Amino acid sequence: MSVRPFRDINRKKTKVISVGKVKIGGDFPIAVQSMTNTLTTDIKATINQINKLCDAGADIVRVSCPDKKSSLSLKEIIKNVEVPIVADVHFHYKRAIEAAESGAHCLRINPGNIGSKERVYEILKSAKDNNCSIRIGVNAGSLEKEILEKYKEPCPEAMVESALEKIKILEDKDFFNFKISVKSSDVFLSVKAYRALSEQCDYPLHLGITEAGSLIPGSVKSSIGLGMLLMEGIGDTIRVSLSADPVEEVKVGFEILKSLNLRHKGINIISCPSCARQAFPVIETVKNLEKQLAHIKTPMTLSIIGCVVNGPGEAAQTQIGLTGGGQGTNMVYLSGIPHQKVASKNIISHIVKLVEEKSAELEKK
Repeated sequence: MSVRPFRDINRKKTKVISVGKVKIGGDFPIAVQSMTNTLTTDIKATINQINKLCDAGADIVRVSCPDKKSSLSLKEIIKNVEVPIVADVHFHYKRAIEAAESGAHCLRINPGNIGSKERVYEILKSAKDNNCSIRIGVNAGSLEKEILEKYKEPCPEAMVESALEKIKILEDKDFFNFKISVKSSDVFLSVKAYRALSEQCDYPLHLGITEAGSLIPGSVKSSIGLGMLLMEGIGDTIRVSLSADPVEEVKVGFEILKSLNLRHKGINIISCPSCARQAFPVIETVKNLEKQLAHIKTPMTLSIIGCVVNGPGEAAQTQIGLTGGGQGTNMVYLSGIPHQKVASKNIISHIVKLVEEKSAELEKK
């Protein structure tokens, strides 16, 4: 048992699959994924965006393949990026085959529009031949006609039935290197569908609230939906779908995982919302520190609290802490122990220096 058992999350043990060099499922870290929004045929722009996502921490990047030229462009793109690439395929099964032959590490296929069982068989053969995994991507907005006629509207039962049908097709062909998603823009529908699917199979699940919206509402919806499932131990890879710069998806994804102690990367800043008691401008200080510490990849905790009400208590729980004090002097804590006072005008430079020193120390261990 851990020191704080109320924080423990018992992840469901799922099958382990490979998406290129990244292992998904089992005890492997929950992978963070995003998707490009460039024209895939603009190879240079797509490579640049993938590399930005990689720098932000993305483990896997999905690329849309709406036509033959796009799927064939993957060959050059994959040569110039470090992360595994998922080819996003809808409607035409030949795009999936072309993508696999071009080096895609995973194929995302939509049961609602990929076509007949025979076409899926052809995709499976190409995936096997090219050591390519598959994601069965069920979406509430594009369920099969027969399933919609049966259930009248998208519902958890309809989405799970769609997923299980495709699982059987893959299993019948001895193809097991796949993960599954059952996404909806409705938080309730997504959560209930994922819970039900998790009870009925042990394949890794890719979590997401699809078409969640712009940066703030989309982040909130995703945090609620993904957070509920992750706290229950469900989920092996995630994507936060935002109408925003894809880099923001990666940032929000990691913040969700950090909040649940499921994965750590960079600085976790605990800060107060500020009030009349603040001894220094908290909001401006936090904003500046986030910018100046963006290069730190070492998992660390930092508390920035504007006054002594909660400052010392929060500092006791973080590696570096700052608590506002009177007359322009503030107390810096190291591992909860008072270290030294710092003038308000020197806060940014002093904290940045301490964090960089602590990061270097931790990296040596």
